[in-house]
Amino acid sequence: MTIIKTSGDSSSDSTAEQLKSKVSASPSSGKTKVAAKPTDSGKNSPSIEEVNVNQNRRSSLLSGQENSADQRSDQAVRPDSLQEYIGQSRLKNMMHMSISAAKSRGEALDHVLFYGPPGLGKTTLARVLANEMQARIHMTSGPSLERPRDIIGLVHQLEEGDVLFIDEIHRLSRVAEELLYPAIEDFVIDLTTGKGQATRTMRLPLPRFTLIGATTKAGMLSNALRDRFGFVCRLEFYDEDELAKIVARTAKILNVSMDDQAVAAIASRARGTPRIANRLVRLVRDFGQYQGAALIDGAIAEAALESYQVDKHGLDMTDRKLLQILIDHYDGGPVGLETLAATIGEDSETVEDVYEPFLIQKGFIQRTARGRMATPFAYQHLNKPVSKRILAELATAEIKQLDIFNKNSLENGSDV
Repeated sequence: MTIIKTSGDSSSDSTAEQLKSKVSASPSSGKTKVAAKPTDSGKNSPSIEEVNVNQNRRSSLLSGQENSADQRSDQAVRPDSLQEYIGQSRLKNMMHMSISAAKSRGEALDHVLFYGPPGLGKTTLARVLANEMQARIHMTSGPSLERPRDIIGLVHQLEEGDVLFIDEIHRLSRVAEELLYPAIEDFVIDLTTGKGQATRTMRLPLPRFTLIGATTKAGMLSNALRDRFGFVCRLEFYDEDELAKIVARTAKILNVSMDDQAVAAIASRARGTPRIANRLVRLVRDFGQYQGAALIDGAIAEAALESYQVDKHGLDMTDRKLLQILIDHYDGGPVGLETLAATIGEDSETVEDVYEPFLIQKGFIQRTARGRMATPFAYQHLNKPVSKRILAELATAEIKQLDIFNKNSLENGSDV
């Protein structure tokens, strides 16, 4: 598989002119032929990692967003085939059938859209599909395709059967998105030349290719773009067994000796996200090497994760601080988002998009019409007694958390 990273830059200013000058109409067939060579990207062009910046990025080792250390390490640990890819079993089976059928017909795979939280393997899966199809993959991102010439320069490089991967595709500009529509659906691109009365429109054919889009915010995609994908696939969070396999595989690739207890300790704290699991493996490896341990056992892994302030539920210091403030300052809630954000010194959008999802998913916070409330699980995790008011509030809630909590408390031998 050949990987080509592409970003929009000033060197593509003349791409449209190059295309127009290389267009010749065949007198016998009446079809348009395009002779094109790939354009060189400028040396100072931002890479896909540089342009794919989320303003609410979490400065934490438990963030699902990719950092520079992840970029260097992921190249070594990324799987190359569907057989090596761990997790997402339903999605893998569907892709395997579609790839086999497309290869038997000698056609390109239908367009694919992957969506889901960051760190679940959307980019890795795109590379795997390109490998399985034995095709080149051109990698770019939505924010780098701002102008029509960026799109033209990109599709200008495509060959028959190639894979075009656009990360953060929901951030495509409206102009770029509309220019992509005929390229995705009919494998043609429309060019306009001249001005005024001399204006002329040309429709240039493109080789059949596969577009793979990835996004963390599928709701921000327009219906017109989403409907043009043959497969729309959501990537789910991984369970602990799948994460344990990923941790063991990464440790083996990195030549780290690790026993089953250490693997389980890391997997249980990875928040269902392979990127975080791989990051924790590297951190535990560094801790073990610093301690001079030839084998990383469960005790060393626990000590390493404690030193990085990651507890057994995968909560870090910021998560615990948010729960602590919610319980101590506001008696468990309900409290408004703006008030809670001001108390912990973050903007409300960051709290809502970055910190809350995992706490809600794990049942530590309940989002109500009146504001955020701490659940009995949050009190238990912080070793605080649950107030009678919170017990009364949750007893009348639609989601009967008290029943679940009381059952777990009895099974674990703990008191509410």
